[in-house]
Amino acid sequence: MRQGLVGTHSDRAAAKRRVRAWCGVVLALLVTTSVGHATQATVNEVDAAALRASQAVIGRGTGNHEFIDQRGKPLRLADLRGRPVVLSLVFTNCLSVCSGQTLHLREVTRIAREALGARSFAVLTVGFDSAHDSPERMLAYGRDRGIDDPDWHFASADATTVRRLTDEVGFTWLPSVRGFDHITQVTILDANGTVAQQVYGVAFAPPELIEPLKDLLLGRRVERASLQGLIERVRLYCSVYDPTAGRYRVDYSMLAAAIPVLMVLGMVAVAIILAGRRKS
Repeated sequence: MRQGLVGTHSDRAAAKRRVRAWCGVVLALLVTTSVGHATQATVNEVDAAALRASQAVIGRGTGNHEFIDQRGKPLRLADLRGRPVVLSLVFTNCLSVCSGQTLHLREVTRIAREALGARSFAVLTVGFDSAHDSPERMLAYGRDRGIDDPDWHFASADATTVRRLTDEVGFTWLPSVRGFDHITQVTILDANGTVAQQVYGVAFAPPELIEPLKDLLLGRRVERASLQGLIERVRLYCSVYDPTAGRYRVDYSMLAAAIPVLMVLGMVAVAIILAGRRKS
């Protein structure tokens, strides 16, 4: 009888230990989930802040910054004035996002020159990692990506100039364990060096760059916001990096979360239209 009681107590003690263990696992999962949501919220806040900073500088001017081009010659931003300038900021150690955007910009630039004229605008790529992006590395960066364009300049600058330029064009960048985290944007400057438009994403649609350039060349006002720009902005926030595929993909879970809201807005729109038809 006493042995039976001992066995019963042992079973109960083991059961309690299992319960405590499972409770620990559940608690750990809850904490991990909470931290994950908090981290995602922080990332979204950082992205939103970067986008606001980028949009806030539209209409503002840029200074006459001094660079060293890929051939080791001095280059001033004012030297490029008199026509629009497409400005991209990269760091040469970035072999994924920066490289992909530069390759895409090469193709869009080719299309733009065919549509607008070979000398209608200049392109300036500045290395913002001033400690490593030397003129020699900028030369290799352009050459390795097959860019042979006399109006495409690859330039280096000191840390002070880089910070001033990036602040003026609303380019957010921060050091990270991967090198740098930064907004993916191309800035269009008008003939006077004023920020006229921002283009976002690695593989943006060619008209997003070409249409603002066309407007500037024709003396028309550049539209600050458009439906296409809104779509691209949504795509930007709904994309995540897939390390397996080595590229960015659409996060359908975020789109799925937005579907109910879109459905409600759609029903409201239909109700308004129907109410208007009844009155008429």
